[in-house]
Amino acid sequence: MVTKIPELGRFAEPALLILVSLSDGPKHGYAIMADVEAGTGRPLGPGTLYAALARLEERGLIEAMTPVERRRPYRLTAVGATVLAEQLHELSEFAQLGLRRLGSASG
Repeated sequence: MVTKIPELGRFAEPALLILVSLSDGPKHGYAIMADVEAGTGRPLGPGTLYAALARLEERGLIEAMTPVERRRPYRLTAVGATVLAEQLHELSEFAQLGLRRLGSASG
């Protein structure tokens, strides 16, 4: 029996940013927002964040941990790490294609 790997869904960018943020360890919502903004220079609003967290949790890509002082940390699951690695690999290949095309178009 083949297990179907969940997809990120149509709101892939916030999901991908959150998964990358959680790839180095558990974080609560505010820490995820701060990490994403530090890494991208773009803020991730709370509405977008918590909607994406709910979708990621439903898909089994992250899991909520026991709250600590009213803050609920989230962590990446094994499936989430697999999906993240696949997405980043595909994005890397796509980026390389685009860069090659730009290089051939500008020369």
